[in-house]
Amino acid sequence: MIWDTDSIIQAYAQGYFLMSDEEGTLGWYTSSQRTLIPLDDRFRYPKSLQRVLNQERFTVAINRDFPAVCWGCANRETTWISHELIEIYLQLNQAGWAFSFETWQGNQLAGGILGIAIRGAFIGESMFYNIPDGSKVAMVKLVEHLRARGFVLFDAQLQNPHLARFGSYGISDREYKLLLRKALSSKCHLI
Repeated sequence: MIWDTDSIIQAYAQGYFLMSDEEGTLGWYTSSQRTLIPLDDRFRYPKSLQRVLNQERFTVAINRDFPAVCWGCANRETTWISHELIEIYLQLNQAGWAFSFETWQGNQLAGGILGIAIRGAFIGESMFYNIPDGSKVAMVKLVEHLRARGFVLFDAQLQNPHLARFGSYGISDREYKLLLRKALSSKCHLI
């Protein structure tokens, strides 16, 4: 199937997201309960992570190695990121919609977050790490970056225990669409 970039972005702007099922078939999904990462003072992280941040062991980059972040996010026993979806992410990256927010330790990719930025909305697709704390530092630094750029929404799509450590919270689909509309009316740029 050929996926048109404009149609993909329009669907994300309406609250849908792409996922592959267990057979690798790509489809559009939505959720009645959406998970957000707070961009206000509700954002938090473990105190042990503050020590890591203070040590400045990681540097941060955007799109330094976008393909590696895609493959890092997909490289797990059970994944919803198929080869076809990686090709779509690469296409969206080339068009200026998909981004990787990365942490590095020297020349080694430590971790990263893959997402789609549409005006004031950042839709986080996945995250991974190669070095312990790499993705956690990426999360903290991404939130700082989104705040500095005036983003309204950091959509994490689905809740999990890891995201809960950062203060993630759920909202109804109706609330989500109202917030998404507000985010889409903002003129923000990730880079």
